[in-house]
Amino acid sequence: MSISIIGRSIGESATLLLNETAAILKAKGEPLIHLGGGEPKSRTPIDAIINFTGLLNSGEIRYTPVDGTIEMKQAIIRYTEEYYDRKVAPENVIASNGAKQSIMVALQAILDPQDEVIFPAPYWVSYPEMVKLCGAIPVPVHPEDGTFYPRMQDIEMNFTSYTKAIILNSPNNPTGAIYSDEFIADVVRFCEKEGLYLIMDDIYHRLCFDRKKPANCYKYAKVLDENSKLIIVNSVSKQYAMTGFRIGWAVACKKLIEVMSNIQGHQTAGPPVLMQKAAIGAITGVQSGVESLRLTLENNRNVMMDRLNGFDGVRPTKPDGTFYVFADFSTYDKNSTRLSKFLLDKVRVLTMPGIEFGLDGYLRLSTCGSIKDIIEGIERIKWALDPNSPNELYIGERKLVRDWL
Repeated sequence: MSISIIGRSIGESATLLLNETAAILKAKGEPLIHLGGGEPKSRTPIDAIINFTGLLNSGEIRYTPVDGTIEMKQAIIRYTEEYYDRKVAPENVIASNGAKQSIMVALQAILDPQDEVIFPAPYWVSYPEMVKLCGAIPVPVHPEDGTFYPRMQDIEMNFTSYTKAIILNSPNNPTGAIYSDEFIADVVRFCEKEGLYLIMDDIYHRLCFDRKKPANCYKYAKVLDENSKLIIVNSVSKQYAMTGFRIGWAVACKKLIEVMSNIQGHQTAGPPVLMQKAAIGAITGVQSGVESLRLTLENNRNVMMDRLNGFDGVRPTKPDGTFYVFADFSTYDKNSTRLSKFLLDKVRVLTMPGIEFGLDGYLRLSTCGSIKDIIEGIERIKWALDPNSPNELYIGERKLVRDWL
């Protein structure tokens, strides 16, 4: 069988495979604890449900414009004005089948083969593969000081004549790091100076802790006309716990949105009208659910950090936002894929290997679940790895005897 060069270069989405594995084990009745997912457990906002069911009951479920309905665009315009203090026109907006598609069509619109795209590491698992799908070259940048907070010099050291774009995700998946205002300002100015596109993946920007706030890139931009190369991406998935609705959007200059819409029109056409209706309900409805989710996640983070800080040999970094803790487990195994599989096999705790995010020896642990799951999950991991733990462990009625230490 003949497979394209690009097709051969693309790996399976590790996060999606993880969710599939979890579903299979749960269906078999396994006592699984899922500490690897990126999916809040909150219920869909009532305003989203009302909008969705109202249209569903009408029976008028039709095609939508490629770049989103007028009502959807109006909701995004309102959102952008409220959270970015930036007034945009409908021609500056595209609604997509999730933030992932918004980023993908943006990359397809701006990249040529052999172009380079810079993004800080650790990074979301799809960035390298999405860049490669365009025939371009991903350039992950590891902060030279060993932290999760890149500096401008880290970006500049990796800049070449082939660099076309920079992607920033703050708060960051997997680390939860919020990049400083100074850093964002420096990157915005650098991109304007060098004529680079800057894609801001802001899907966690309302899930910040300890009264911290993400930087507003518009605040530092001098070019805000039709020559702007800023692309702001967001979605309803994380902040409204609507992962299954697959609605995201991008805000950019009119010409770029036009090209992105042309590409999307040949990929999927417009996002489903029912999903857009639900997203509109969430964006324009009561917002208390977002704050409730944020507070829950902050508390969950604190519980997980307390447990990990009492775990000899594990070095967690306190996240500023999102719903992940990225912890260094290299004392126990520098191969994070092997370690993650070991924990799943031995104690049925599902974690995400750090290598998928560009940093081996780490595990990404999700705080989306219940306090009970977080506490028991970390206890199981500790029992599996810590030689000072008791030799036996009960999971429900199942007795486990540790014979590998």
